[in-house]
Amino acid sequence: MKNSTAIAIGGFDGMHIGHQHLFNALGENGTIVVIETGYANLTPKKDREHFSHYPILYLELGDIRNLSGEEFIGFLKKKFPKLAKIVVGYDFHFGKNRKYSFDDLRTLFLKENADGDVQVIDEVNLHGDSVHSHKIRAKLQLGDVKGANAFLGHNYTIRGNIVKGQGIGKKELVATINLDTKGYLIPKEGVYATSTRIDDEEHYHPSVSFVGHRVTTDGSFAIESHILDGEVLCTTSARISFVSFIRDNKKFDSIQELKKAIKKDIAIASKELKFLAL
Repeated sequence: MKNSTAIAIGGFDGMHIGHQHLFNALGENGTIVVIETGYANLTPKKDREHFSHYPILYLELGDIRNLSGEEFIGFLKKKFPKLAKIVVGYDFHFGKNRKYSFDDLRTLFLKENADGDVQVIDEVNLHGDSVHSHKIRAKLQLGDVKGANAFLGHNYTIRGNIVKGQGIGKKELVATINLDTKGYLIPKEGVYATSTRIDDEEHYHPSVSFVGHRVTTDGSFAIESHILDGEVLCTTSARISFVSFIRDNKKFDSIQELKKAIKKDIAIASKELKFLAL
């Protein structure tokens, strides 16, 4: 990172198509500078690294929020001695009480480096709607996975450790992988067509996943995924990538009624995922 000549600065939760416009302006020797605000739940911690080839430097907001404009530029120059270009979004603010805008950033940076450049990326729109992380969160909470994925530029994905399920799935319903996730926004309760990556496998398996409270059985909250191309051994962790919403969570009168619904869910998911694979 010491040799980086360009940086893109922002929160970058989701690494969505708007963020990608900033990254595309970096050039060869770029670095992404993530300011951690404590609100990242689309790509928490280092999950952002799955969606860019650029190195990422993580900064805690508390460490820089009270810096003056000059101190902020000095901080960046110390981190990146060869810095010649800064890329930010049109709504970028920094410093105490977010008092400085991209105009201030440009003035202060050019004062330190007359040959420097501050590039401001305009708002990115998709089908007439501006792309923002908070809108992606809202779509996921409404079950609009396809809308969220369009804004993201990739399927929304959560990762978790394998945990023991309630024990009736394989015996009475279908075999599932059960996850314990932390730090991720959980989509609306219901059933989804998904792809699931097992442990360290390179590929994803077509799957149907349930997110929510098991209202027909024990009432507990669960995130579970049934693999459609055959039972697999999963020992440590898995990633669930959401493709489309199938139905709301629902309480059934019996296990048999639930079993019928799951069979229908599998048929819908299989058709959806087969169509996308064509």
